Amino acid sequence: MYLKHSVKHSVKHSVKHIAAATALLAAAGAYAQDAVVKIGHSGPLSGAQAFSGKDNENGARLAVEELNAKPITVAAKKLKFELLSEDDQGDPKAGVAAAQKLIDNGVKYVVGPYNSGVAIPASRAYNDAGVLVATIATNPKITLQGYKGLFRVNASDSQLGSKMALYAANELKFKTVAVIDDRTAFGQGVAEEFKKQAKASGMTVAGHEFTTDKAFDFNAILTKLKNKKVEAIFFGGYAPQAAPMVRQMKQLGITAKLLGGDTICTGEMGKLGGDAVADNVLCSQGGAILDKASSGPAFKAKYKARYKQDADVYAASYYDATMMYAQAMQKANSIDPQKVSAVIGAGSYKGVAGTYAFDERGDMKQSPVTIFTFKGGQPVPLTSY
Repeated sequence: MYLKHSVKHSVKHSVKHIAAATALLAAAGAYAQDAVVKIGHSGPLSGAQAFSGKDNENGARLAVEELNAKPITVAAKKLKFELLSEDDQGDPKAGVAAAQKLIDNGVKYVVGPYNSGVAIPASRAYNDAGVLVATIATNPKITLQGYKGLFRVNASDSQLGSKMALYAANELKFKTVAVIDDRTAFGQGVAEEFKKQAKASGMTVAGHEFTTDKAFDFNAILTKLKNKKVEAIFFGGYAPQAAPMVRQMKQLGITAKLLGGDTICTGEMGKLGGDAVADNVLCSQGGAILDKASSGPAFKAKYKARYKQDADVYAASYYDATMMYAQAMQKANSIDPQKVSAVIGAGSYKGVAGTYAFDERGDMKQSPVTIFTFKGGQPVPLTSY
């Protein structure tokens, strides 16, 4: 009888102990719970520029997956990163709607937008909501808005356009060029910068024609420029227009080279342009040559293993932007965007595609530009400026 009572008592006692320990563990678990950090991505995931949007998103996702595989601790909490991606269609109106959706979902850190025309109005919404933005959009107006939490993780139009003009004048020794722009914020901006530097370098700009980012027939404007015997045509616009343009140049017997900014420095250009795209196409892209960057080849290999395709123009920049946020959170020991922004603004982050240190406007203090041409349908680097 006594034994029975004793066993009963000790079982009861043990159960009590287990319950207390479980409660303690639960409390400790709640205390050490992961802090979820949502990283928002905004880019063209549908339409003609979807190849760029997906590539950029893949770069950010690679960083998020790596951060979650080896979690970092901030303010005694393990951070769990989540990627929320929105299709802004490369359209300003859709971009503002995408921004609002990310804001409503509690996102405080954004990588993107890709297009300048989207970044200009969307950055206003992000700024008003206290969201940090790391964009590769190149129009100088973006950082002239004076938003504290906005960082351009790439060269601006003034660098992309002017360095392409310098290359055309100094290396290719061209004397007469023409310009076509697609009237988007990006196309117009980069074309104007090219034009300004071309004139300053002593080249004659024999014509400036206009098209749209939806056009596919450029015969009329190309015929006009053919008669002006230009040695190169600089196109301010995107690969889905640049590829048919270079095909039509070939059909019309135009031997001038097609020059452009970062948006035509992509494998899509070769895919859409076929054999019309070779060393007759040159483009400028922000950043140093990835193969020569210390962690460039390793990043390219990681990307290929994960996505079964090569990284395109800005995957590394989106990867870097996401990692830059994470490093700044560790340094600030906080996930408060204001504190993280202060760390980014005052510090420097060494990424795959460059070293990110910013001036008071949020532009990179130093952003090298690489000039590419095409071989076998793929962009190959020539030189960094």
